[in-house]
Amino acid sequence: MSNSVLSLRDVTIYQEEKVILSEVNLEVNHGEFIYIIGKTGSGKSSLMKTLYADLPLTTGEGTIVSYDLKKIKEDDIPYLRRKIGIVFQDFKLLPDRSIKENMLFVLKATGWTSEPEMLDKIDEVLDKVDLKSIASKMPHQLSGGEQQRVAIARALLNDPELILADEPTGNLDPQTSVEVLDVLRKINANGKTIIMATHDYALLMKFPSKTLKCEDQKIFEVVQKSV
Repeated sequence: MSNSVLSLRDVTIYQEEKVILSEVNLEVNHGEFIYIIGKTGSGKSSLMKTLYADLPLTTGEGTIVSYDLKKIKEDDIPYLRRKIGIVFQDFKLLPDRSIKENMLFVLKATGWTSEPEMLDKIDEVLDKVDLKSIASKMPHQLSGGEQQRVAIARALLNDPELILADEPTGNLDPQTSVEVLDVLRKINANGKTIIMATHDYALLMKFPSKTLKCEDQKIFEVVQKSV
């Protein structure tokens, strides 16, 4: 049984006709925590979008959580995304629903039907981010850090094999960023694979881990002291 969660071979990533990244070769194994760094426009988000099939893979070979990114059918993309937890910079919580209702919306959309099982799962994931008491609150009643922790909890609802976090601390102050990353590191310590795009080098120094850099249409591993 392969230990690989993600494998890219000779991949070129495009935005329409423009090459964003070329000659991408990447292997991510179960349980790793990997940072992707680089300037705005260097390709971090385009890489993430390719991984969750928002951008099509047309050149090279790629598999993620056992799905072939080059051959994946439109109908299979929702199933792929159930196996991947995605955390965005802007939280993407539904503003007119409570936190519990936000979670229920995701669970129902991904095939859950038992109300007791759904409520138990919501309690479980909110407990993992230390927010079990806020299920009845509305998003606007929470701080930015709390909203992002809810977004992380939401990403855990379907017990994904991999979490993709695209600039999850981009809208947060430094102290809150540390708290959110601490949550992600604890989730990783419990066995979840995490790939996190970030431009916050202070976090890399505080929580060092394997780091890949997007630059000049390439992606390559860097040693911590040179980022």
